[in-house]
Amino acid sequence: MFTGIIQGLGTLIEKRPAGGGMIFGLEADFQLADPEEGESIAVNGACLTARNIKGRRFYVDVSPESLERTGLGRLQTGNRINLERALRLSDRLGGHLVSGHIDAQGQVQQRRSTGSFTLFTFSLDSSLTKYVIEKGSITIDGVSLTVNTCDRSQFSVSVIPHTLAVTALGGLKVGDRVNVEVDMIGKYVEKLLTERTTNGKAQSRINPVFLAENGFF
Repeated sequence: MFTGIIQGLGTLIEKRPAGGGMIFGLEADFQLADPEEGESIAVNGACLTARNIKGRRFYVDVSPESLERTGLGRLQTGNRINLERALRLSDRLGGHLVSGHIDAQGQVQQRRSTGSFTLFTFSLDSSLTKYVIEKGSITIDGVSLTVNTCDRSQFSVSVIPHTLAVTALGGLKVGDRVNVEVDMIGKYVEKLLTERTTNGKAQSRINPVFLAENGFF
């Protein structure tokens, strides 16, 4: 588990195909204190396993599924990436609970300055926008952000100067694709409130009758 609070940037120093996936060599710009072989680390929001850790350098194996689901395959050597080591139970939860399992890729539709802040608008598949709510949490390339506005096809976030300075979000431009993880709580709630009908199809229990019985009407 992660929090979406980026610990630092890293650089992709090596990239090569392996077994249908890829192997990345990465170098962090911060000290990996007490490194553990096989520990989890979020690379642009994707949970990967660190191995061959030597100082600030380590390797990760990127599976075919991760390459298909995320934008990791488009990274080039020299690219800067967001890194976060796994959450300890004693750590501060400064962002929100992040699994590191990317749901899909979004695309930057707009970037504009509003005072000292930067407003980004991202497109997202309609199958996922139902989990995005105003003032809720969302993860973009591993960064925990608060949703400003949202509709069925896109959402916007306002990024503070500090976040732009210490993460790779500062380099985003219109047309770039990003890794998106929606808030997992919404997906769990939907799962728990969904029941199976006799024909095997899923049907939500949230309907006008349910809402009326529970005092929403």
